[in-house]
Order: sequence, then C-alpha cells, then structure tokens
Amino acid sequence: MSKIDNPFGSGYGAASGAQTVSYGTPSPNGAAPSAADLIKETTTAAFSKDVIAESKSQPVLVDFWAPWCGPCKQLTPVLEKAVRAAGGRVKLVKMNIDDHPAIAGQLGIQSIPAVIAFADGKPLDGFMGALPESKVTEFIDRIASPDGGRDAAIQSALDAAAHALEAGDVEQAAQIYSAILGEVPDHVAALAGLANCLIELNDLEKAKATLEQVPAANKDDAGVRAAEAKIALAEQVAKLGDPVALEARLQENPKDYGARFDLAMILNAKGQRHEAADQLLAIMKADRAWNDDGARKQLLQFFDAWGAADEASVTARRKLSSLLFS
Repeated sequence: MSKIDNPFGSGYGAASGAQTVSYGTPSPNGAAPSAADLIKETTTAAFSKDVIAESKSQPVLVDFWAPWCGPCKQLTPVLEKAVRAAGGRVKLVKMNIDDHPAIAGQLGIQSIPAVIAFADGKPLDGFMGALPESKVTEFIDRIASPDGGRDAAIQSALDAAAHALEAGDVEQAAQIYSAILGEVPDHVAALAGLANCLIELNDLEKAKATLEQVPAANKDDAGVRAAEAKIALAEQVAKLGDPVALEARLQENPKDYGARFDLAMILNAKGQRHEAADQLLAIMKADRAWNDDGARKQLLQFFDAWGAADEASVTARRKLSSLLFS
C-alpha cells in the first residue's frame, strides 16, 4: 500500500517531529523575511508575476498611488509598517498610476490612494483613502489570519489523514492526527480523528483518554459525539453473543426482541447499517414500548455514530418518521 505524505512528518505519539511553519519568503539562512521581500514597486509588465502569481502563496496588497497625491504620502508609511508587523502573512506591492495607469483602469479605480488585496490570483477586498494604522491592521487580519500558514499546513495534514483512512491505513492516519496534536494539542478535529483511529485499532481505553482532552466548549462537536457513540457501541457489542445463535432464536420466536436488539448491535458493528436499523425498526413496529422504548433510543444513538448525512441515517430516519407519524 502506498503511503500518503504527512505534512507534519511526525510519528504517532511523537510531537517533537512536527513541522514548524514559517510565513512569507524565508531568506537563505532561515531568517525572517526582510522588507525587500515584503514590499516592492511593480510595473504593468511585472504585475502578473509580482501580484497574480505571488498571491497564490499569500495575500498581496496593491497600493495604487501617485507622487502628487497627499493622502498617498500619509498612507504609504502606515501600510509599510503594518505589513512588516504582519511578519510575512501578506506582501505589499506599490504601483505608481502615473507611470502605469493600465491596471488601475482595468480595475475601475478612479480615486487614490486605493488598496486592493489579491488572493489566489484574484481581487479579494480593498479600501480607499488614508486609513489609520489600526484600521489597516484590521484589514490585514481580515484577509490573512494570524496563523494562516499553520492553518493551511494543518488542513493539508487533515486531508492526508482522511486519504489514509480511505486507503485503509488507519495507523498512518493515527500518526498524522497525533502530529497535528503536537502542534495544536486541543485541535478538536484531530482529537476526534485520533479517537476514531484508536477505536478502529480496538484500543478503546486510549480512545476515551483522547476524547477527555477535548475542551469543554467543544464536547458537542459532531465528530466528538460520533466517536463517543462508537465507543459506547463497541463496548456494548463486546458483551453480545454469537449472531448465528441470535438468528436461530429469532427463527424459533420472532418476538424475542432481546435477540433482535443484540443482533442489530452486531450488524452495526460489522458495518451492516441498513440491516441493523431494520432490526430496530421491526421491534418498534411490533412493540413500541419494549424495554422502555429502547429500540428507538438505540436507533438515535446509531444516527449519532453514523452522522446525519450517512445514507443509512437518512434512510432509517425516513422509515422512523413514517412509523411514528403514519
């Protein structure tokens, strides 16, 4: 099985190998980006390279100005200071519209100073006039999150973990989630993902310990709830009997709802979700009050574990509604 690159590079349970994310264009010796890296003048001919191409790596602010513009002279030092303070999250490109009017004309700029932010090769946002430093900083923070580079690396790692799971490589997915947690110990998606991997690896105790690290404010996260439901189901299934024997009991007595309920649990554990739901719905149809409405309550727990968008959840919920309200 081919391996999928882990953007963080750390092994499962080893946070020390996590990737360190830097912003902007590093200098050859690894130092922070210099003013020359972050701020430059451009021309009509160089605009595509300096702005369009560069904005695919991080946002680029384009300052349209002219030598005769008084407000431009006020804004320029404020812009430069704010861009330097942003530490490479954005770059600043200045364009003199007297010398290079074409781009400003194409963008419909009729008044200066005008600042347009480009991201992913396209205009994203902008403002006109000489804003105070606080407003410029707010603008930069709006278009480039403080941890934008790290956020991108984390999202890439989450995507890699998802691909690993699709490929059936649960251990590699666990390694990736663990590496993310080395960077952000309370990352909810990574905690839920790691817990799910541990469930698949039949390590329920470690899965529960992982979920205990979820911040209290995020306990209702859908991924966390799904993992908790899977743990509860796995613990219940571990106590159940032989499915062949359960089916034999049902053949002898179709009203043996205890056997039917246990069979539903085992079917779910085997991934046969539609069949598991149908067993519970059959109990409800025959005896809604059985075991204090236990069949319906268990079906709702299945929905939590499967997720609302899962095909089995959608189908079984439709059947449940028909049963309850017909």
